[in-house]
Amino acid sequence: MGRQLKLGAVLMGVGGPGQHDVWRHPEIPGDASVDIRWYTARARQAEDALFDLVFIVDSQFITPDSPPHYLNRLEPLTLLSAVAVSTTHIGLVGTLTTSYNTPFNLARRLASLDLISGGRAGWNVVATGDGGTAANYSRDEHYDYPSRYGRALESVQVCQGLWNSYEEDAFPRDRETGVFLDPTRQHRLDHVGEHFHVRGPLNIVRSPQGQPVIFQAGDSDEGRDLGATVGEGIFTHSATIEQGVAFARDIRSRARAKGRNPDEIVIMPGITPVIADTDAEARAIEQDTRLNKDFAKTLAQFGRPFGWHDFSRYDLDAPFPELGDLGNDSFRTQADRIKQVARAEGLTLRETVHRFSTSTPAPFVGSPVTVADRIQEWFEAGALDGLNVHVTVPSEFARFTDEVLPILRDRGVVRSSYEATTLRGNLGLPIPRNTHAVARERADVTARERASVRVPA
Repeated sequence: MGRQLKLGAVLMGVGGPGQHDVWRHPEIPGDASVDIRWYTARARQAEDALFDLVFIVDSQFITPDSPPHYLNRLEPLTLLSAVAVSTTHIGLVGTLTTSYNTPFNLARRLASLDLISGGRAGWNVVATGDGGTAANYSRDEHYDYPSRYGRALESVQVCQGLWNSYEEDAFPRDRETGVFLDPTRQHRLDHVGEHFHVRGPLNIVRSPQGQPVIFQAGDSDEGRDLGATVGEGIFTHSATIEQGVAFARDIRSRARAKGRNPDEIVIMPGITPVIADTDAEARAIEQDTRLNKDFAKTLAQFGRPFGWHDFSRYDLDAPFPELGDLGNDSFRTQADRIKQVARAEGLTLRETVHRFSTSTPAPFVGSPVTVADRIQEWFEAGALDGLNVHVTVPSEFARFTDEVLPILRDRGVVRSSYEATTLRGNLGLPIPRNTHAVARERADVTARERASVRVPA
């Protein structure tokens, strides 16, 4: 069948970053972000269009200036467990922080979703950037950058070890003999690391896909290394096809250097397509949305990479302020990029806010044919393996599913039916072998080889 485009739907309820007024649209309930019926309807809409997954973003620190969706939203795994029983094929991916969770709890909750859904769970691994989260978890200070990414890598490795606690045949459940468990197929982890000590075993079996799919979205060197080390799906953002190609090559090169198969990584940038009857009409809609935002709200949100720093205290038309190391323990890569560009180009604060919040035209804008052409161009150039489509207004999402996808489907770019019932199966990712079963098989082979060797008389 060949390589085909993968599709994710990012469900943002009443509107995420840069979408402060989305909630006012008549198609969106004011409480959409806490209404499971809204999520289920959007998930079914995506599943009907043969999407691979729905994706639920999350954070655990807010201010009054946070986007509407962030202010009042459901916890990801609770939400996805409810969606699981109303869908059959679509993957269920949620954001869970490694900074403020422990691996055993993460492993158990994700494995539960994986079993509830029949093997459709995915975990977007994040090393929390919002420093204010620390105060919600009884910490005086946020973890520094190396600690955050060290915890993230170790958390994933511990979870993967715990997901191997039981071999496939661990539970005979033989009523006649009374044997429920074969204890030789249950394995303790006994992990002792820099950040965690975890004994195990986990008290839950593997799902039909073996274990949840690991996603990652960091763009710093540390984030890219984490993605190349453990990520099976990579969430990202690219403003141009050239940026997309460069990012994909970098991730695959890093993965290859770590001994991984780079073809077993699915790169899925996020997009917000704007579709209209003509290119001109779509571009006018996109430009109006992009340029006519409430500047006060945009300025407040601009402070997030810097730990929600208050930029309203500065003269908007003076040079961008000197911020020192502000942002180092928050979203460092984004903060450093803003500071670097502002200094290099001599931008004012107002110009900097416009540059990074409102001034870049979106690449996927136009008639259905134009948007389909652009997606195919990026896909065939290797700038992406899939797309994460941001979903808010249902009728706008329907223009993508009902008008753009049929064009791509006719061209063989996207699937015409699901290939599998698991997330791994539909993404074309292998099922990880149980490490203990592999070791047992190798030991059995070695024993047979030794037994077959004849000792001279």
